[in-house]
Amino acid sequence: MTYQALVVSEKEGKYIQEIKNLTIGDLPQGDVLIRVHYSSLNYKDALSAIGNKGVTKKYPHTPGIDAAGVIIESDNEQFRVGEKVIVTGYDLGMNTPGGFGQYIRVPAEWVVKLPENLSLKEAMIIGTAGFTAGISITRLSELVKPNDGKIIVSGATGGVGSMALSILSKLGYQIVAVSGKEAEYSFLENLGAKEIISRKDFLKLEKKPILSSKYAGGVDTVGGPILENMVKTVSPLGAVTTCGSVSSTELNMSVFPFILRGISLIGVSSQNYPMELRIQLWNKLASDWKPKKLLDIYNEISLNELSNAISLILKGQLKGRTVVNLEL
Repeated sequence: MTYQALVVSEKEGKYIQEIKNLTIGDLPQGDVLIRVHYSSLNYKDALSAIGNKGVTKKYPHTPGIDAAGVIIESDNEQFRVGEKVIVTGYDLGMNTPGGFGQYIRVPAEWVVKLPENLSLKEAMIIGTAGFTAGISITRLSELVKPNDGKIIVSGATGGVGSMALSILSKLGYQIVAVSGKEAEYSFLENLGAKEIISRKDFLKLEKKPILSSKYAGGVDTVGGPILENMVKTVSPLGAVTTCGSVSSTELNMSVFPFILRGISLIGVSSQNYPMELRIQLWNKLASDWKPKKLLDIYNEISLNELSNAISLILKGQLKGRTVVNLEL
């Protein structure tokens, strides 16, 4: 059986992206064979597609850390042929052929049954970005409640940021969005931002070890100086979650906000999130936490449009979520 996939190959030191016809026999061993209907584009996918060896070690390779589809074959009694499922994280799309191919074969331990009230497309609008936002909000809400004050969200037009903004808004939090895209302020307001601060202005804050308290908590998606200023402006006993490093992997600041205000800085990773908690969170994202404006967050593309979208996400020119329809 043949299928189509985006394949990244290394040729004379350059990485070439091509749509190729592959066979099921090309896939690795695994318990479950899935016909992928939808995937989504994440920053990590773009890094894999340009040869980042910190993400993908061997090429040729098919990226795509997200996949939603239907089981075609199963050697595991927990999963039946015809069931709709989601796979996000673990090694999918990193060193295991991912969701940018029409078929994947993976261990059963990576697979989550599609919750009720969620379509395959909606699952990929959420995807790793929304799942990461969900983990961030799970951890943040343990320490910061809606009545405690404003929550600041960085990288607000991006995948994780826009999903975090949408979920927080549904839960009754007052959100301040930080964005470098002035043309997208109406997009952020539509998702629930009560206030928007330009990235340029937020970076202009004084270079002091600690600044005036303004926010009860924060969701950071970019790292670097933005994260530093978020921590410095959070009120006593507040919390900031952080899940990204596109701005910088460095954190250059004093311990004063942590010691003098008791701030909590919480790191978030969705890749190997425990399965029991993973299932619980997907069920929340399909029900109580499902964003009201979920269908306003995404753009849908085909495999043939994927290379252009990869170029745009690397330039920071995409907003919200980009869903890849493997049926087109």
